[in-house]
Amino acid sequence: MKNTVAILGATALVSLAYAAEQVHRPAPYRPFKGEYTIYSGDLDDQQAPTKEDRKLSFIIEGQPAKEIFNAMPPDDKQTCSGKKGARSRSKENVWCTFDPADGYTCYFGFDLKTGKSIAGGIC
Repeated sequence: MKNTVAILGATALVSLAYAAEQVHRPAPYRPFKGEYTIYSGDLDDQQAPTKEDRKLSFIIEGQPAKEIFNAMPPDDKQTCSGKKGARSRSKENVWCTFDPADGYTCYFGFDLKTGKSIAGGIC
């Protein structure tokens, strides 16, 4: 009986320590919803993925996209939409936009054959 109580107590302490560590992480992982596609060819002419050509494109919207957008200033000089109030920010192959009607959206991608970063959206 004493061994069982000791084991349960030790397990509880380890669990509490792990939970406390997660709460105090300076940059914790957070869940998000998004969309992705696996394709071949180019973004503007996507085809079904092939054995030789597989690319991955992600789209993230809403609050997570806003946080990414805000983390990568400054604004680009031009936007794709040209709408009043539209904004765009890009760094290498990460591109985020803000549209007053649609909110924040970010795009990025990877070539699954090489693992290299590629554009995930087009203007």
